[in-house]
Amino acid sequence: MADPWLTIIGIGEDGLAGLSEASRKALAKAETVFGGERHLALAEVGSRGRPWPVPFDADIVLSCRDRPTAVLASGDPFWHGAGAGLVEKLGSDEWIAHPAPSTFSLAAARLGWRLESVVCLGLHAAPFERLVPHLARDARIICLVRNGKAADDLAKWLTERGWGASILWTLAALGGPREYIDQHRADLFADDIAGNLVAVAVLARGTQGTPRSSGLSDDLFVHDGQITKRPVRALALSALAPRPGERLWDVGAGSGSISVEWALCGGTAIAIEAREDRAANIRSNATAFGLAHRVTVVTGNAPEALAALEAPDAVFIGGGLDSAMFDVIWSRLASGVRLVAHSVTLETEALLGELQQHHGGELMRVEIAHAGPLGRYRSWEAARPVVQWSVVR
Repeated sequence: MADPWLTIIGIGEDGLAGLSEASRKALAKAETVFGGERHLALAEVGSRGRPWPVPFDADIVLSCRDRPTAVLASGDPFWHGAGAGLVEKLGSDEWIAHPAPSTFSLAAARLGWRLESVVCLGLHAAPFERLVPHLARDARIICLVRNGKAADDLAKWLTERGWGASILWTLAALGGPREYIDQHRADLFADDIAGNLVAVAVLARGTQGTPRSSGLSDDLFVHDGQITKRPVRALALSALAPRPGERLWDVGAGSGSISVEWALCGGTAIAIEAREDRAANIRSNATAFGLAHRVTVVTGNAPEALAALEAPDAVFIGGGLDSAMFDVIWSRLASGVRLVAHSVTLETEALLGELQQHHGGELMRVEIAHAGPLGRYRSWEAARPVVQWSVVR
């Protein structure tokens, strides 16, 4: 078998000295070497070097197909690096990779942290809100950030959200002769770091993090009253049974609270909402929970808005179900997909009864009352009963 034409090489701050013999041979053989300007300088490839275009475009490598080519990336090219984006366009016999220790590995080694217990995030091109699901007392987080200013911005962001007592380590140029590590408290952060910062490590201390149980407080969501209330939401999520990597259709999403809690469990959600003001609330809630990358908002009416969507693993219909909508949705579902529908009207309740008779599943009527004032005493204030139908296709 011929040697692969593309070699993906992880390089550290120690440059050529830290590369394996296989990596050095591949570099010497390559006609063209792609990488960031810093990587090309570390590898000393001279005129063979081609800096990545801005914005990054992996397709440029394909123009060198079948000629000896190398790509340089920081540390491990398959951990927040260019590796995966390249090889998904190639056959398995076209490439080989020689990784170096990742920034995360080097940072954990410097701090003495168990890497398997650390949350590792790339925040150099993502909002700080990505931290929200991971912030908990004594959580250890290592995140890549863009530069020294971003470290200062991160310290301010943590402080504004009640995590000012957190300990931060700024780590730059790890593994090289200019390696720099400093320790700070977030609310007292003061560090003037020149150049590109590689990583910030966080030992989280301060307020409480986001609960992981189903049925978060309604007060955590922006809404106009159109929200699946906390106890009913907990019942819906229990029936939906979210699993990491699964996709939810949240039809008539309202505030997006179901989508957000589904995404907190590791899945992705497509929230379909007819009103633009409510769609804006969904986007706001997804961003606030650090889940904008996991919750997609589609503004439109079901079932028309469902036509171009990727097939789901589960569907939640919070209201407004009718026979026509059900027929379209049901026809799109593969075997094993879970569907949960709620009703607060007599008409939809009757429809759910008919659907349960025809398709099976579980039909449940939930009545909830909260204690409230009644003169000098207290009494029960009943909410509208909710009928829930849950079924597996």
